[in-house]
Amino acid sequence: MNLRAFDFSVVDNVGRIRLNQPDNGNPFNTDFCKEFNALSVECSENPEVRAVLIDAAGPNFSFGGDLKEFIEEPEQLPARFKRLTADLHMGVARLARNDEPVVVAAHNLVVGGAVALVAGGDFVYATPKTRFYAAFSAIGVCGDTGTSFFLPRRVGSRRATEFLMLNETWSADKAAEYGLINGVVEEEQLQVHCMDLARRLAQGPTEVYGRMRRLLLSSFSQTLENQLLIEAASMVECARSEEALEAMRRLVNKS
Repeated sequence: MNLRAFDFSVVDNVGRIRLNQPDNGNPFNTDFCKEFNALSVECSENPEVRAVLIDAAGPNFSFGGDLKEFIEEPEQLPARFKRLTADLHMGVARLARNDEPVVVAAHNLVVGGAVALVAGGDFVYATPKTRFYAAFSAIGVCGDTGTSFFLPRRVGSRRATEFLMLNETWSADKAAEYGLINGVVEEEQLQVHCMDLARRLAQGPTEVYGRMRRLLLSSFSQTLENQLLIEAASMVECARSEEALEAMRRLVNKS
């Protein structure tokens, strides 16, 4: 795959998606959006990929939207946003609904849509120096990349509102306290810690993880009765799996 905005590799069944425009702050530009969508397909269709790690090259994770690109042709900005979000949002949705769990390693500045990318991850770790900056209201836009979906689910509606409307910046410790990230890891340990976690997940029951991920995504939008029906249907699908039966046999034989 010929990539300009990312580097992609598969190691130990972990698909590593690395933001790779470090000289420009890893911006969300046209190349980024198209390639993120393509990588979401690759991760779902490549049988070698059983977990996903998202990290970034360079001094910062991402500055978010590429403002220089946005203002090149101001009259074309609405059409540009339609094209960009068509690719970006399809990639976000697919990555969220794939079987493969997603681990994110966030360092230094995480801005705008990159905060939403972090919020969409299943497991997220940052360094003590990491800062999460809302940014959207400062540039006169309301937010994309699943900001309004993932952020309230991670930190609650009140805190999400404050973060976005008051254009806040959160430290890594505050992000962990509020639930945006799982924890804080020393800078020199971040990559190792997140890759070890991704490898552990890659050795687990990928299809089961996928069902868990989709159940968690649907839980805020369903009635209790509907969610129970969806859980029951998912459990039936698990029961068709030889993997589940083998796991049960192993536990029975242990006792």
